[in-house]
Amino acid sequence: MDSVRYDGERARIPLALKILIAGGFGAGKTTLVSALSEVRPLQTEEVLTGAGVGTDDLSGVETKSTTTVAMDFGRITINEDLQVYLFGTPGQDRFWFLWDELAFGALGAVVLADTRRLADCFPSIDYFEQRGIPFVVGVNCFDGARRFSLETVRQALDLDPEVPLVLCDARDRQSGKLVLIELVEHVARQRGEPVPAA
Repeated sequence: MDSVRYDGERARIPLALKILIAGGFGAGKTTLVSALSEVRPLQTEEVLTGAGVGTDDLSGVETKSTTTVAMDFGRITINEDLQVYLFGTPGQDRFWFLWDELAFGALGAVVLADTRRLADCFPSIDYFEQRGIPFVVGVNCFDGARRFSLETVRQALDLDPEVPLVLCDARDRQSGKLVLIELVEHVARQRGEPVPAA
C-alpha cells in the first residue's frame, strides 16, 4: 500500500486533509479538481439528457453537456507526511443530500463563483456559513464572461469582510493552488495559528 510508509517496524500513515470544492452547476468544480489532482481524478460525470429539461437550468452555460451526479475526487501529496484530498460536490440541488457526507471532517471549502450565474453559489455559501465550515470564494474567470471587481462581487454575494475572495482560472493548476493556499491560510487565521509570510 503506497500510502503507508514504514519506519523500522512501525507504520507511518500520512496526515490527510479534506477540502471541498463547491459552487453552482457549471461553475468549474470538476475542472478545478482535475487541474489540481496528481492522480487521475475519480469523476461521476454523466451526459445531460432530456430528463433534465425543466430541472437543469442551462442559461449562461448552454454548451455544458455533462454534470456531476455524486462527487469528484482528487489527491495532492504535499510531502510524505501530508496529503490533501479534494472532494468536488454536485452543483444541482437534487444532489445536495450528499453534501453532509462529503463535508464531514473537512478542513474547509472553496466555493467557485461564476459571474454569469452568480446567484448559483449562494446555496454553497449558506451551507458553509450555517455549519461554521471555513471557506474562500474563487471567482472563476471564464473566457468571454464579463469581468467585475472583487469588491463588486463581494457586495453582490454579501460576503463577510474576513471571507477571502480571489480570482482564479479553474483550468490552471497554479491558479488553483493559490486558491487552496488562501483557504489554508484562512483556516490558520481563524484558529489563531501563525500564517507564513508570502
